[in-house]
Amino acid sequence: QMMKFAWDNYKQYALGKNELRPLTRNGHIGNMFGGLRGATVIDALDTLYIMELEEEFQEAKQWVERSFDLNVNGEASLFEVNIRYIGGLLATYYLTGEEVFKSKALELGEKLLPAFNTPTGIPRGVINLGSGMSWSWGWASAGSSILAEFGTLHLEFLHLSELSGNPVFAEKASEPSLAAVGNIRRVLSRVEKPQGLYPNFLSPVTGSWVQHHVSIGGLGDSFYEYLIKSWLMSDKKDSEAKKMYDDALEAIEKHLVKKSAGGLTYIAEWRGGILDHKMGHLACFSGGMIALGAQHSTGDRRQRHMELAAEITSTCHESYTRSDTKLGPEAFRFDAGSEATATRLSERYYILRPEVVESYMYLWRLTHQPKYRHWGWEVVQALEKHCRVEAGFSGIRDVYTTTPSHDNMQQSFFLAETLKYLYLLFCEDDVLSLEDWVFNTEAHPLPINHTDLRA
Repeated sequence: QMMKFAWDNYKQYALGKNELRPLTRNGHIGNMFGGLRGATVIDALDTLYIMELEEEFQEAKQWVERSFDLNVNGEASLFEVNIRYIGGLLATYYLTGEEVFKSKALELGEKLLPAFNTPTGIPRGVINLGSGMSWSWGWASAGSSILAEFGTLHLEFLHLSELSGNPVFAEKASEPSLAAVGNIRRVLSRVEKPQGLYPNFLSPVTGSWVQHHVSIGGLGDSFYEYLIKSWLMSDKKDSEAKKMYDDALEAIEKHLVKKSAGGLTYIAEWRGGILDHKMGHLACFSGGMIALGAQHSTGDRRQRHMELAAEITSTCHESYTRSDTKLGPEAFRFDAGSEATATRLSERYYILRPEVVESYMYLWRLTHQPKYRHWGWEVVQALEKHCRVEAGFSGIRDVYTTTPSHDNMQQSFFLAETLKYLYLLFCEDDVLSLEDWVFNTEAHPLPINHTDLRA
């Protein structure tokens, strides 16, 4: 019902724009997607399909067939276009077998390739989809590329390669068997890791770190997730990815995992050797990731990782419980007596993010402890109470007040991720079984081992 409400309002007021602005009942285009339109359509396709909202799925498909234009000029985030558009199109193709989704994914994939033309093969973050010119984000220090961005291409590019029969995609994203010069994995395995950690900024020119900021939240997050998922998607053949994941997680456990005075386990950020005791909402995906990885460990390591996953997920649940709206802030701190709460005004907002319910879904599926469904239901009720407005769902500016001020934005990832993970949390385990599917970082399911699967 929530998905149908979010979709119907988007369709009515913003179809073809990237997101719905539910308070003003119009559409938002934004500058992340380089002139591409319909981000919410592409992000919602597989969710509509899985939820068997057939009429709505047909509306979305029709828009893709008739109106989705790839001949655009404008600067796009390589990362966002890959995870939302390529991921959404690929997943929908694998779920439905309909060629239109495959051909659009391949055509768009081609447009991203020029970003990789750098001295190291590490792509730049921004690309003009018309001219193929690429550059680094203005705010990223000294023209560097971002770990979470260039480290989050692997799953999608492997599938593009497979579907197109064109190995260039896999070479770009690092298939070991096709290792082309300067591919991402090779640069990363060669470069010196401070204490085994991967900093967030790397120069695409020199292939060395630009500064030593390490985070499992934004800027770093999905790099780690794609290591374990690359291994799972390869049907456990990509042993290089598994080893990189295991080593990285070990360094994280050793240097970043901390316990607060009140007994909450969290993952701190690391700035040149100094810990910053804050955890971002984005880092809350890590409970699910660590639990997923733990399934494939043995003995005490498996148990240790399952406990760590449960503890981090519980800390993220606390960040929700300790707010007046029962929704969690963008970032929360563990210092000066405050625990799992945002201490800065600028970190008190909630923009319909999925990471906490994502971890609930994984932990439910892997442990079947009822608390994860209870916690998920708390989120459903909080969303309905505080984020639902007359014409859609909106983020809120302060989770610590029960008369929230809305931000007038229904993010496309709310339909792609938040509602999908909540739905899967309450489904049978065989709906998009974790044995057969790996979710990209926008919750788009990609099949494991390329056997021809239907949901």
